[in-house]
Amino acid sequence: MIAYARDRRRFLLFGGRRQVDPETHRYRANVLLESLLDLGPTFIKLGQLLSTRPDVLPPAYIDVLSSLQDDVPPAEWDGAKEVLEDELGPVDDRFVSFDTDPISGASLGQVYRARIDDDGTREVAVKIRRPGVEELVRADLRVIHWSLPILLYFVDDARAFSLENLADEFSKTIREEMDYEREAEMLQEIKSNLAVDDRCVVPDVIESHSSPRVLTMEYIGGTKINDVEELDRRGIDRGEIAENLQRVYMQMIIDDGVFHADPHPGNLAVTDDGRIVFYDFGMSGRVDEYLQEKIVDFYAAVANQDIESILDVLIEIGTLSPDADRAVMTDVIELAIQDARGEDIEQYRVHQVIGRVEDSIYEFPLRLPKNLALVLRVATVVEGVCVTLDQDYDFIATATDYLIEQGYREESIRRYIRESGEQILQSADSLTRIAPKTERALDRLERDDLSVRVGVEDSQNVFENLAKRLIYGMLLTMSLFSMGVLYALEAPEASLVAAAFSVVVGIQLYRSFRRVRAIRARPQFTRQSLRQRRGDE
Repeated sequence: MIAYARDRRRFLLFGGRRQVDPETHRYRANVLLESLLDLGPTFIKLGQLLSTRPDVLPPAYIDVLSSLQDDVPPAEWDGAKEVLEDELGPVDDRFVSFDTDPISGASLGQVYRARIDDDGTREVAVKIRRPGVEELVRADLRVIHWSLPILLYFVDDARAFSLENLADEFSKTIREEMDYEREAEMLQEIKSNLAVDDRCVVPDVIESHSSPRVLTMEYIGGTKINDVEELDRRGIDRGEIAENLQRVYMQMIIDDGVFHADPHPGNLAVTDDGRIVFYDFGMSGRVDEYLQEKIVDFYAAVANQDIESILDVLIEIGTLSPDADRAVMTDVIELAIQDARGEDIEQYRVHQVIGRVEDSIYEFPLRLPKNLALVLRVATVVEGVCVTLDQDYDFIATATDYLIEQGYREESIRRYIRESGEQILQSADSLTRIAPKTERALDRLERDDLSVRVGVEDSQNVFENLAKRLIYGMLLTMSLFSMGVLYALEAPEASLVAAAFSVVVGIQLYRSFRRVRAIRARPQFTRQSLRQRRGDE
């Protein structure tokens, strides 16, 4: 945090920003990664959540922390066995066979393969909460909440907004993930919603072998969704899988209002017949009707490439600050749409846009409200999976087709026409009241009884900087005059003190006229950069 603060103010309390290269960010991110792994399950889960929050951390941190999605050290079987037997009884009595090597390790629990039924034909996946994790999580959450005020001191308002939401979201999410009964309910609800969908498959819950700390599900095997070589070997159409994945998630979020919220490759697989398998419903969420409506409006605006409507929706749902520079954000969104469509982006234009935003990189106007964080996480990770399956995948085209097929695009247009009509009526009503108000204002002006109050917004601190320069100038003039007088009075020691003071004030005055250097940024995570990295490899 001290290093982060020094990036913003070279000498912590004063001075301009300093230049930080991507290699330094990556080094710090790796140090953070090792610290999170040492601190245990709660902080591993926090790192996983941070890896999906570009509004909190720079891209280098996101890239490094994303390895936490799959690379979590396994716990010892003895501890897991103790939890299992406390909940269900002796392993040999409840299971025909049980493989003690975990097939999947998560920050809060581990998954094992086993067989049940008398003939041992039914294969299941048994998710067991890590031993002692409840007390550890409670203690770690206290540490995080105690540390939050200190962290907020080092960051700007936009990141403070995101960090406070992140802390609240994290506390809620991690408690929900430890509640396997809730996970079973969410799994069953999502399975019911997708029951007639032949594009995907959701495992059954084995209630007889489940409890608050153990969740037993039907085992469904498959090829990991990002294992493109194996998918090709099995003759599975990766482009079709990508499209099906996006469509299923759009249905869950827009239509059903309940969704699987952790779609990283470790939780997605593909069966031999091309169906998508969903694992691990510990992180799942709900979307209210208002947010569903705004998501539809957002997709419709993207489909129409209506940048102004996109900005309006982002402001309405609280993702974009109303004070954001719309001209800059227009360029940013245009580039994002091009990249989402898989189009080639002219690099000079990317650098041009970055040059316009880098002066305010720490005050970037994007933020994530609580009710949208999981949805954005899903959209970001799903697009990453789709691009892994098909580098030329057009995310927007699929969304547009889905909106048209479901009638959402026409509904959005009708709602826009209805709202526009209401605004016209309100405008007409306002016009009828303008004339008398204008006449009263003119009467007051004629009687010299009209006062005007003016509020000045100074987001760039122009007046503050001007005041500093005036003060520094007066101090410098005074110190130089004092130095000359003291020297004339043959007081060399005192004149040297005045000279030193003059030098310090002169340096501060000079620095106040210098343009603050921005942290240099370079474009990352575009499809072109992905292709270039793969080409280098």
